[in-house]
Amino acid sequence: MNFKVCSLFSGSSGNSTYIGTEKTHILVDAGLPGKSIISALRHIGIDSRELKGILITHEHSDHIKGAGVLSRMLNIPIYANEETWNAMQDKIGRVAPYNRRIFYNNMDFYIDDVNIQPYKIPHDAADPVGFSLYYQNRKVSIITDLGHTNNKLIKTVMDSDLVILEANHDTDMLMAGPYPMHLKKRIQGRKGHLSNKDSGLALLEMIKGRVTHVLLAHLSRENNYPQLAYQTVTDILVSNGVQPGKDIQVDMTYRDRASNLYHIG
Repeated sequence: MNFKVCSLFSGSSGNSTYIGTEKTHILVDAGLPGKSIISALRHIGIDSRELKGILITHEHSDHIKGAGVLSRMLNIPIYANEETWNAMQDKIGRVAPYNRRIFYNNMDFYIDDVNIQPYKIPHDAADPVGFSLYYQNRKVSIITDLGHTNNKLIKTVMDSDLVILEANHDTDMLMAGPYPMHLKKRIQGRKGHLSNKDSGLALLEMIKGRVTHVLLAHLSRENNYPQLAYQTVTDILVSNGVQPGKDIQVDMTYRDRASNLYHIG
């Protein structure tokens, strides 16, 4: 039995990730119109009517835009912690009370045969989380939208088989770009977003565990591009004796289309 993973969309314009087993199909975030997400699922062979729930990392619009619509259209629950619910409920429209599910950080819960572990991450939102999802003896972790990593986070995800890790911006592009200084400082701040370099350095620690695949995610449209993110991260790995393609597989996510569909088994 395989654990299936696909980044449907990833970037500042919207984020949504599919994770599933043979019988359980889950979205992590729904930051695009519902129709776009349904179409992307259909493209990878998933019927949206089989979704069992939507996990929400935090309340920023590029993570929740389609959540309410999908919940109403498909009659599926939305899972978020209490502070995130309080921050997003006016943005996503009415959700049926029985589809309003609250989880607690650092307390595991199940959606059918998938075990889910939410944990706090450093970002400028009400109570943002990353997720690790477990099926049989496999583990997939999603940590995007974080200003920095720390030993606790690294330890939490380093025994994952696959990690979806933020590589948001190139620092030089950000500083030379058109954003106002306050926004540049926010992005670079401790509760902002990981740079390509920070992502590479974090990955060096993660692969001391059992991580075999990483997907670089949440790339900025204005301050990054896929080739640069990939090259920066892989250069850091190579300079530290790690061979991409042999010791670890480094792949990309995309803002306007799905990534590969990974079968972790």
